[in-house]
Amino acid sequence: QVRLVESGGGSVAAGGSLRLSCAASRATYSKYCMGWFRQAPGKEREGVATIRTGGGSAYYADSVKGRFTISQDDAKNTLYLQMNSAKSEDTAMYYCAADFRVRSGAYCSPLASGFNYWGQGTQVTVSS
Repeated sequence: QVRLVESGGGSVAAGGSLRLSCAASRATYSKYCMGWFRQAPGKEREGVATIRTGGGSAYYADSVKGRFTISQDDAKNTLYLQMNSAKSEDTAMYYCAADFRVRSGAYCSPLASGFNYWGQGTQVTVSS
């Protein structure tokens, strides 16, 4: 059973930065899909950023493009989400997700249905 463990959430003032981490219990360096999703109270889960590991490309939701950066450290089997210029609308529970089926395409869809492993979530609160 694969485990994904998020960390790094917390409270930050608007305009500030946070870095979320997601440690995976298996290797992440092949052509897999990994991503960050978020869900605010009363809203649907939203794909924030995804990455095709093993040299693929990243996808960003329009709401975070230019502010957030998704990256991975294969040596540590860890996925990151660097959040800069935080806004109050970024307040949500953030989830790490992964799908360890080998992919041929360069991108990973931001749809939650495409991921079969999920972390427990880490809360991010941005105060204005």
